[in-house]
Amino acid sequence: MSNFIQITPFMHVPELEPALTFFNDILGFKTHYRTGDYAYVEREGAGIRILAGQGEDGAPPGNRRFCYYVDVRDVDALYDELKPRLDTLPAGDVHGPADKPYGQRELLVVAPDGNLIAFGQAITGV
Repeated sequence: MSNFIQITPFMHVPELEPALTFFNDILGFKTHYRTGDYAYVEREGAGIRILAGQGEDGAPPGNRRFCYYVDVRDVDALYDELKPRLDTLPAGDVHGPADKPYGQRELLVVAPDGNLIAFGQAITGV
């Protein structure tokens, strides 16, 4: 029997509220737990732990590089579902869905803190 269940990344953000609004209202996650400057959001078994911190407890702002990658079965269906909400984000914060040369079809969304959330699926036959 295997012991591992999943990997749940931690996202460090300067403020919790904008992150929760982004994940819940834009990407369709639900906040399952929140206390102080910490929250756990989840969608369909994929979870992210979010921790707000400033100064020595903070993290540098995102640089739009890959930080969080969520494997999905149908990236185009996800895009169709999210499109009305994604259209409310700043220009340039959404890319795709697009086929990538490394065999993935991806939807890329920049979170309020500058980190990149990628949703991807394997391209069959590649």
